[in-house]
This record gives sequence, C-alpha cells and structure tokens, in this order.
Amino acid sequence: MSPRPRPRTAPGGRRGRGLPGRRHLGVLLAVLAVPPALAVPAGCGTVGERRSDASGVAQEFARALGAGDGGAACALLAPRTRQEVEQSQESPCEEAVTKEGLPAGGEVRQVVVQGQQAMVVTRSDTLFLSRFSSGWKVVAAGCVPRPSQPYRCRVEGG
Repeated sequence: MSPRPRPRTAPGGRRGRGLPGRRHLGVLLAVLAVPPALAVPAGCGTVGERRSDASGVAQEFARALGAGDGGAACALLAPRTRQEVEQSQESPCEEAVTKEGLPAGGEVRQVVVQGQQAMVVTRSDTLFLSRFSSGWKVVAAGCVPRPSQPYRCRVEGG
C-alpha cells in the first residue's frame, strides 16, 4: 500500500488556499454546493428571513472567535470546513479554528442570498454560508476579493 500523498504547502507550512488548482469561490457561491441530502428546500423562509438568519450566524461566528470560544465557532462550521480546519492545523477544531488568524468580522455591510447559499460581507471579513437541515453553516471565512479572480479564503471546505 503506497503512502497517502501530502497536500501542497505554502510558505510557513500552511496548505495553499485559493491557489490555482484549488476549488475556487469564483462566481458568487456557485461552486459552494451543498450535498443534496443536507439541503433544505429553497422555499424555506422569505429572502429577508434567510438574509437575516445567515447574517446572524456570521455575526455569531465572529463573536465566538472574538471571545476565543473555539467550540462555539466550530459548531457553526459546515462539516467539510470543520474537517479542513482540523487537518490544516493538525489539531481538534476547537483549538485549530482559533489559530487560523481570522478577522474579527464587525458590522455587517452586505448580505447576498441566492437559494441555499449566502455571502455575508462585514467590516473586516467576507464569509460564505450554506443552509443545511440544521441551519446556516459557515463554509468559508477570512475571504478577500481579488481583481478578476475568485475570492481567496483562509478557511474553506475542500
């Protein structure tokens, strides 16, 4: 049995995120697909309710990180994103997510909801969320736009 290939690493030993060849967060959330078994019908709630709910989860995530509460922050991550955080830091999510150096968040400036996907732009961060049967979950955080390219995110589900 051959050894499992190691992921490419960026300088400092961190796995490359948003680099060529990686899954990109290009056209507003189109690539952030929710597995069909976890998806919630698009008709659940009005656009305003979904916008408010997604914004609330993004703010709760930022508050948890600001308070150093890794457990609360991890509870708001999508399953694959949680796994990615654990693997990139080689420690349990509760410890790992606080080591990611994510921005504090701050005042919500814009919320875009399209179906079961959302983008929440705060004063210092952009987060992408998906709606699961258990509610909105963060699928990417610490995202910054790049001219003519997809967002680059510090944390994202692979």
